[in-house]
Amino acid sequence: MKQVLVLGAGLVARPLVRYLLDEPEFQVTVATRTVSKAEKLIDKHPRGIAMPIDVQDEAALGAAIATADIVISLVPWIHHMKVANLCVELGKNMVTTSYVKPEMQALDAAVREKGLIFLNEIGVDPGIDHMAAMSVINGVKAEGGKITSFFSYCGGLPALGDNNNPLGYKFSWSPVGVMLAAKNNGKYLKNGTVVNVPPEQLFEHYWLLDVPGGGTFEAYVNRDALPYVDLYGIEGAQSMYRGTLRNIGHCESWNYFKKIGLLDQERTFDFRQTSPREVMAALVDSNGDNLIEDIARFLEVPKHSVTIKKMQWLGLFSDAKLPLAEGSVFDMFAHILENTLVYAEGEVDLLVQHHEFIAEYADGRKKKLTSTMVDTGIPNGDSSMARTVSLPAAIATKLILKGDITLKGVQIPVLPEIYEPVLKELETMDIRLIEREVAL
Repeated sequence: MKQVLVLGAGLVARPLVRYLLDEPEFQVTVATRTVSKAEKLIDKHPRGIAMPIDVQDEAALGAAIATADIVISLVPWIHHMKVANLCVELGKNMVTTSYVKPEMQALDAAVREKGLIFLNEIGVDPGIDHMAAMSVINGVKAEGGKITSFFSYCGGLPALGDNNNPLGYKFSWSPVGVMLAAKNNGKYLKNGTVVNVPPEQLFEHYWLLDVPGGGTFEAYVNRDALPYVDLYGIEGAQSMYRGTLRNIGHCESWNYFKKIGLLDQERTFDFRQTSPREVMAALVDSNGDNLIEDIARFLEVPKHSVTIKKMQWLGLFSDAKLPLAEGSVFDMFAHILENTLVYAEGEVDLLVQHHEFIAEYADGRKKKLTSTMVDTGIPNGDSSMARTVSLPAAIATKLILKGDITLKGVQIPVLPEIYEPVLKELETMDIRLIEREVAL
């Protein structure tokens, strides 16, 4: 019986846990701080164990890892290195859906020496995006061609019928990660020129994108795309871009949210004494009597601006106190978002992933290739985000335990040994990419 340890029982964990419990050779232990969440995922399955654990408790964490054959870390990325170091020490394979940080990559030699694999970025973005990209890229190379341009886009959004709030967005996990990402910078390559996007311009630098079968979205840059030229083996490409998709109006509003200070992690208030309205007044140096006019003046927008309407809808002008103690403006905004931009029972989300390639061939042919996934969640079931994040990790875990993936070291799913069987099995779950091509 192979022992699988799943750390974390958040919103994306259920499909992974249920998938692995369906394998009769696996026993699955779900360890999390709130054990009731793990118990809900296990649902009394005879090969499932729910365990309380605090990942800050290194002794308890090490004891749990010591009994496992493989560890799947679904805890926040800040804890991955603690898990990874224990996995090296105890000789355990590891899987995460998170980006490889430099400190994780630095473990590569030690992981190889122990004969282990640490497979990261095996979710949706990152994850399915890598696998779909490499499937097309290697197909072009097999025909003697080369990729000269690659634009990759991904977004998790409410499905059209459930897109019923003025922000056009709902959270399928904690908003903190989304809010922190809104403070990132970006970098990409376009027509041979490197484009740098500083954090303060992130939401000013966007364009509109039509996705076949999906709709029209705003696209803004997602981190630094340049390393993917080498990772994807498309040296010589003149364009390389990775972007996030959101509904129309998102970028403008979030740009103003940033400008007014709603993502400020330094400025603090005692929310037992201070209402959201009073915080907003403080942010724009208003006495509160004419708050909307003062915000409009601060942001240099009309007082009927849709962004101000969104702030009002969120409750940012409310006099009611929030159930918070002392904290930052960021904490207040996170609490409000987490409690307003939520999926109601039966509502479903939408996951859109779209790749655009330009391929050139030795005989002079030139093609535009696209690879598109438009996936919706299951009403009263798993969200698309949960399925597309956790099922690739679950499938890869099974392949590692059964010896079908034998790679060693710190890996991401850009090699055929990983992406071919994972994509093939995802198709059986109706998670598939539609490929199209047009001669240029």
